[in-house]
Amino acid sequence: MSERIKTYGEFWPFYLSQHANPTNRVLHFVGTTGTILCLLAAGVTLNPLYVLLAAISGYGFAWFGHFIIEKNRPATFKHPLWSFRGDARMLRYFLTGRMGAEYSRLEKQGFRHAA
Repeated sequence: MSERIKTYGEFWPFYLSQHANPTNRVLHFVGTTGTILCLLAAGVTLNPLYVLLAAISGYGFAWFGHFIIEKNRPATFKHPLWSFRGDARMLRYFLTGRMGAEYSRLEKQGFRHAA
C-alpha cells in the first residue's frame, strides 16, 4: 500500500491483505494464544520470564508466517498498535468462524487479496 494509512478503518483491509494465506493466519492464532497464556502465567506466578516467552511466542510465529509463508513484511513494523488490535480482531474472527465472511465482506467493497 503506497499511500499513507491514516485510520484503523483504512488499516484493517491492508492488514488482512498481509494475512491472505490461511497458514499464516493459523500461525498468528497459535502465537497470539501463546502470548495470552504466557502473560496470564506471568501475572499468576510473577515470573518475568513469561513476559519474554510471550514476546517470543507472538513475534516468532507471526514473523515466520510473514517472512516464510506470505513473503511480506509484518505490518507491526510500521503500525505496531494497529497490528496488535488487528491480531486481536483476527483471533476473534478466527475463533468465531467469521474470518471467511470478513474477507467476503471486504471483497464486496473492492478489496482483493492473493489467497
